[in-house]
Amino acid sequence: MSTQGLIRTGTAGWVFEPWRGTFFPEGLVQKKELAYASSRLGSIEINATFRANQKPESFARWAREASHDGFVFSIKGPQLVTHIKRLKNYESELANFFASGPLALGSKLGPFVWQLPPNLSYDRGVLSAFLSMLPKTTADYVTQAGKADERLKSTPFLDITGVGPIRHAIEMRNASFDDPEVNALLAEHNVARVIADTAENPARELTADFAYCRLQGPARGDAQGYGADDIADWANITNAWADAGKDVFAYFVHEDKLHAPASAIALRQATGIALPSD
Repeated sequence: MSTQGLIRTGTAGWVFEPWRGTFFPEGLVQKKELAYASSRLGSIEINATFRANQKPESFARWAREASHDGFVFSIKGPQLVTHIKRLKNYESELANFFASGPLALGSKLGPFVWQLPPNLSYDRGVLSAFLSMLPKTTADYVTQAGKADERLKSTPFLDITGVGPIRHAIEMRNASFDDPEVNALLAEHNVARVIADTAENPARELTADFAYCRLQGPARGDAQGYGADDIADWANITNAWADAGKDVFAYFVHEDKLHAPASAIALRQATGIALPSD
């Protein structure tokens, strides 16, 4: 009998001016916004890491501010690897990223998510090599981070205290990846295919022992954001995955960003998860 999976719902990032006075209470100071958001969400995707490596002190501070039990961050992989190097000759950049401090999140470290550019086409050899390079254990992580070079502006952070499973998800935005061979490769490496929930990419297939959703739909394509029926549909889906023993990470990242926190809270509540803030 499988262990019940955990469902976490959230948003991409937490700094968004239009949320002030809508999601965030009027008058809440910005330095307390992460603490407030993390008291109502189960996870937040850190996007700042896409543009540049962050410092261990920043990760440690975010972990302290997001204090409620069970909350985790996911971390977007750097554009240096995905968009500039385009999954080729990226070994040093990958090592520097892993050494830059994600481990300082400790028990708040969730999956890494790698978003490929829309104009990057599927190449089996390139994808297979990249998936093979991704560390799947803390020991592999430390080994790879230990290869950081002099371009890293801080001492490599290699402390694995409190860190749970090392997980990866990948978002492939070129139609050439719509190939059963791709899903087989992902399953071989236990890497989750990001579920986008769009009219162009409505698939909900799982390729790992967890689900990673960046919900940008609804997939029917005729709605402005997620309504009550959509939330109910996703509650049924995520509960079924959790019942099958799979952890679920569901982020609302659609164009209706103003209502993303409300959608994340609504899905959390619809799956039966309550927080003290409710």
